[in-house]
Amino acid sequence: MYTAEHPSLFFLLFLLIYSITLTGNLLILLTVGSDPHLRSPMYHFLGHLSFLDACLSTVTVPKVMAGLLTADGKVISFEGCAVQLYCFHFLASTECFLYTVMAYDRYLAICQPLHYPVAMNRRMCAGLAGLTWTVGAVHSAIHTSLTFRLLYCGPHHIAYFFCDIPPVRCLILIVISYIFIVAAVLRIRTAQGRRRAFSTCSSHLTVVLLYYMPPVCIYLQPRSGGAGAGAPAVFYTIITPMLNPFIYTLRNKEVKRAFQRLLGRGSRESPAGSPPP
Repeated sequence: MYTAEHPSLFFLLFLLIYSITLTGNLLILLTVGSDPHLRSPMYHFLGHLSFLDACLSTVTVPKVMAGLLTADGKVISFEGCAVQLYCFHFLASTECFLYTVMAYDRYLAICQPLHYPVAMNRRMCAGLAGLTWTVGAVHSAIHTSLTFRLLYCGPHHIAYFFCDIPPVRCLILIVISYIFIVAAVLRIRTAQGRRRAFSTCSSHLTVVLLYYMPPVCIYLQPRSGGAGAGAPAVFYTIITPMLNPFIYTLRNKEVKRAFQRLLGRGSRESPAGSPPP
């Protein structure tokens, strides 16, 4: 593998990706949490997504970087593998359920706009977000406990770059939501109205495709485990969390304006208590 031939180069590459991922997602989290203009359900869920992406990268990338530096970094204890498996599966499952909730949010916003403020109120948003974390934790606990109750023998070698079990993703609810969304958008008479409706869910649809396509590629392989699954797994565990902040920032004017206000460049008003220019 190329990582064995050029470990220093790949260490710097993963360090750059990890730094961008943490910086981008923490900035999104800080922007959404501090700006009063970003109080809609979509941005509430975006804050949870950014936190999940930052944590998901932290579970895998530092261990990969350690393995590139030293031989001892390639070794992980049985207990450490169990902890990494639980944390990764907990965060990945929670993110999967969160994408489903975000698809439902877009369905309500486009297909039932008059009922949307009532159906997706603050209490409902908090409840749905809390439910995704709870279900993710229980789902991961079940998978991890069943996995490590098995008997393991033979060579203690994992042909993978982190401890994981083949990912299982539920696309049914997301696909159903977007079927209704597309049907509702196509009923809009004006082309401008259709473009505006599609633009409200384009960012979510993009990140969903980036998140789910690599596992689909893993399943399409004749043998979906081992080193052959490494390249798609790198994409959805390391690359996708880095790209999500750019997708939501570059395609969303409200987030860009809020980010500019956070940096003190976008607001035309003088800071409170300071004299006018």
